[in-house]
Amino acid sequence: MPIYTSDSDDVSAPPRRLFGHEKPLHAILGDGKVADVLLWRNRNLSAAILIGFTVIWFLFEVMGYNFVTLFCHISITMMLGLFIWSIGADIIDWTPPDPRLLTVQESTMRWLCAKINWTLSKFYDVSSGKDMKTFFMAIAFLWVVSGVGNYFSSLNLLYTGFLCLMTLPALYERYQDDVDHLARKGNKDMKKLYNKIDNKFLNKIPRGPVKEKKKF
Repeated sequence: MPIYTSDSDDVSAPPRRLFGHEKPLHAILGDGKVADVLLWRNRNLSAAILIGFTVIWFLFEVMGYNFVTLFCHISITMMLGLFIWSIGADIIDWTPPDPRLLTVQESTMRWLCAKINWTLSKFYDVSSGKDMKTFFMAIAFLWVVSGVGNYFSSLNLLYTGFLCLMTLPALYERYQDDVDHLARKGNKDMKKLYNKIDNKFLNKIPRGPVKEKKKF
């Protein structure tokens, strides 16, 4: 059950979603496998991806591995595993390893290229200045991230972003009504606070006379 009761001024109007979206969150995220992973529709796959990235972060950040060492150790382990599997298939009645297990499907590469091209297209649209509000918000966001990056390692920053990506959408979908209600309430409180400050302080600041514009 939601943690709140409906307000009297919101009875007739439909509830406004966070950031003004009306579509389901799954549709906003693309209605595909990525959306299924981020919203934990396939719990085993989502958990495996989260555990995999956590192990990689642990090896690099805690154990002090570098990329070349980790890549070589993983390659050695895979080669030994395939060697034992292949030799065992000749000695014992095993199914030999399928080479297709180590191949990347063309559909995956097409999907990846499509996402990269979509990201570059959005980057161009924002940078072109068609929407000045989005342009300045993007500049401010990148500036803040660059400042935060001075206090965290790149790996920790990427891992924190990955954790947020893997947890926040699923939590928001589960507690959507409560989050939207709190967001609306916070927005109203901020407006009331601004009106109080405006009435007590900002309106009392003397201003020069406003010149009337000449009409032609």
